[in-house]
Amino acid sequence: MIAVVYSGSRTAFWKLTQNGQVVAHCNTAGINPCFVDPKTVLQILNKKIVLVNNAENIKKIYFFAAGATSADRKEELAETLSSFFRYSKVVVENDLFGAAKAACYDKPGIVGMLGSGSHCAYFDGKKPEKNNFGLGYILGDEGSSNYFGKMLLKSFLSKKLPKDLETKLVRNYNLERPQVLERIYNKPQANIFLTSFFDFITQNMKHEFIMKMIDDGLEKYFQLYVLPTVEKHPGEELHFVGKVAAELEERLQLTAQRHQLMIKTIIKEPILNLLKHYTN
Repeated sequence: MIAVVYSGSRTAFWKLTQNGQVVAHCNTAGINPCFVDPKTVLQILNKKIVLVNNAENIKKIYFFAAGATSADRKEELAETLSSFFRYSKVVVENDLFGAAKAACYDKPGIVGMLGSGSHCAYFDGKKPEKNNFGLGYILGDEGSSNYFGKMLLKSFLSKKLPKDLETKLVRNYNLERPQVLERIYNKPQANIFLTSFFDFITQNMKHEFIMKMIDDGLEKYFQLYVLPTVEKHPGEELHFVGKVAAELEERLQLTAQRHQLMIKTIIKEPILNLLKHYTN
């Protein structure tokens, strides 16, 4: 049995296969080694009966995780997974590598990642090219769901949100200024809290204020991430991966068109393409 896993900071998607067929699947809380320690990882795994029941049957795991950016973090996560899946060989890579494989397989291309976080890189068919884009949710992640959540809350807290949106937001989330600031600055996993507001953004994306916020965020993402990569690798196919890319597809396409760029593919759930690649 083989397990293929794609994990953002908020959600990890698991697919278990045998003889090329999916025999089980589940979602868990996100497993990002920047934010969860080995003890928490094991707690997450033990909460899923599907994983507990199949732990000894899985012989290989391909795990693509946000935050698995250094050799030490990859090794620590691999050791933690191996302690739970005792008979499995574990391969850990970062989520950008997984996104690139899902979009390009073994061909070169430029891959933009827009999910709970954001990134962009040239993929040569074997590995993503190193760059300085991955600054995380505090210093970077422009265009991601936690970035848009941050922009929404900033507008709310500074009284810049239109009254109709403010009323909806307070009604839906029961928000108060002290609670929001406490949750962001004094509680763990503030990035997941910020990401949780993306559903509100997509539900109200036809509102002029929200649409402008989306367009401004995507433009900033293109300016900081995509255009420098395209300039360095002209003529390469452009792909996007992630929930934000898929749910904001219309605005993303318009942003690309403003810069005379054509998007080859947009993939919402990279786990499906990764499953196809690694089970074959």
